Amino acid sequence: MRTIVTGGAGFIGSHVVEALLARGDEVHVVDDLSKGRRENVPTAATLHVLDVREPLDALAQETGAEAFVHLAAQADVRVSVARPAFDAEVNVIGTVNVLEAARLVGARVVFASTGGAIYGECVRPAREDDPCLPLSPYGAAKLAGEGYLGAFARLVGTPHLALRFGNVYGPRQDPHGEAGVVAIFLGRLLEGEPCRIFGDGSQSRDYVYVCDVARATVAALDRPTGGVLNIGTGVATSVLKLYEACRLVAGSDAEPVHEAERPGELGRSVLDGRLAAETIGFEPQTSLDAGVAATWEWLRP
Repeated sequence: MRTIVTGGAGFIGSHVVEALLARGDEVHVVDDLSKGRRENVPTAATLHVLDVREPLDALAQETGAEAFVHLAAQADVRVSVARPAFDAEVNVIGTVNVLEAARLVGARVVFASTGGAIYGECVRPAREDDPCLPLSPYGAAKLAGEGYLGAFARLVGTPHLALRFGNVYGPRQDPHGEAGVVAIFLGRLLEGEPCRIFGDGSQSRDYVYVCDVARATVAALDRPTGGVLNIGTGVATSVLKLYEACRLVAGSDAEPVHEAERPGELGRSVLDGRLAAETIGFEPQTSLDAGVAATWEWLRP
């Protein structure tokens, strides 16, 4: 398959590119390199330094794209709160540009959405038909992207699919900036710096390993279906338990520093993945301990 991966030089995108190349796809990476890195792009893939806020029609035609995996995003919730218009430009207009290019060449789209930022507080593992209650412009923009995906699918008859990811972690996640907590904890432990936990650490999330996410994305391309699917583990892990896993793999006895709870932070976010198992045959294979260990091995010198 000829596949365009937007954000393919980034953390999740580069793993998806590797998975697609491994099965023999011709892969074209679209990335403006504002967050992604050239060195993340395998030599077998073709890098196009482009911004998804600009039309991608010419590239779709030149490559004869059969599919898009749309991962390019403004992914920092704090930035979305401070600059909601910018967030919408990247996450909404960028998605529309991908859908327009896909419509031009008859390609299908797999779109990276989000679970935690869309569902809000979860008493039990969230299902795809649960209410969507985004707490940030980032979550609202991703939900809007899903709406456009559904509208274009109905408009042109192509089964576009949105994947709502849990908290993705693993190798190549930058321990600075918009990084997830696994990368932040491991990065600070590596540098001998104290790790901060906001509140009592009982907040829980669904941590899913990046290579499992890449497998799910490829499976979504292999089994054309429309709609929305959760991609997570179904396991809620507290921040304190996560810190313990990171501390053990780093061989550290350092205690975390507790700071005031951040306003608006979710207490619990976990995804029900049964529909993904039924629809695309996806089930996570990497335990938290194994994933944290692999991330540590990548991060340390």
